[in-house]
Amino acid sequence: MMHAALNESTPVVFITGASAGFGAAIARRFAGLGARLVLAARRYERLEALAAELTGGGASSSGARAGAVHLLRLDVRDRGAVDRAIAELPPEFSEVSVLVNNAGGAIGLSPAHTADPDDWEQMVDTNIKGLLHCTRALLPGMVARDRGHIINLGSVAAETPYFGSNVYGACKAFVAQFSLNLRADILGSRVRVTDIEPGLAETEFSLVRFKGDRDRAAAVYQGVKPLSAEDVAEAVVWCATLPEHVNVNRLELMPVMQAFAGFAVKRS
Repeated sequence: MMHAALNESTPVVFITGASAGFGAAIARRFAGLGARLVLAARRYERLEALAAELTGGGASSSGARAGAVHLLRLDVRDRGAVDRAIAELPPEFSEVSVLVNNAGGAIGLSPAHTADPDDWEQMVDTNIKGLLHCTRALLPGMVARDRGHIINLGSVAAETPYFGSNVYGACKAFVAQFSLNLRADILGSRVRVTDIEPGLAETEFSLVRFKGDRDRAAAVYQGVKPLSAEDVAEAVVWCATLPEHVNVNRLELMPVMQAFAGFAVKRS
């Protein structure tokens, strides 16, 4: 990858779901560029460990340190909590330059007629409502300052259906269309919007989907080299460090050994 440089000297990057997986890897990459970070997640202890790594309390995998780190114990599904957390950001973190809407995930892989409605609601609340809450809270400031970048973590499931992806795929289709609609709404400002759509990637994604069943989660990646969290973080940072007049609308990436299947046909 070419050397990346941020468009501001010490921008503030706000990352949801930052305690593990894509979020933590994205935090490390932006830390390596000297950004100030707002790291939000429910698992605060993990955030504390990551912050210690990024600010000198531990070894950073990037070899560089963040400009500063502010931690938020935050459930993005709670609109009131999101609004309060963003309204109460310390002055040095209040002008957010990049929002990475990473919090989300899949729960369960059952067909629609047997799926747990509670799982559906949790996916909608996190993947859709959480993204909306954070975007609505931070977008006005970006538009007023005439700079900023909203980066949404989508999925190839937004366009390519597969068995059991019923509500998860629909949530990510929402993310894809909402990202495009944001671009239409803010035309005339220099705020950018990008939807990053990874394919098969090895993080805690499958462990969450299968509700802690480690054997079932491990089988998803058996015999193939999937994307890593670091691969996706590279894509995020590439989009964020392009010249300010360039907007990547949608970026889809997969491991080489993943592609598209043909139509499924049930024969008698």
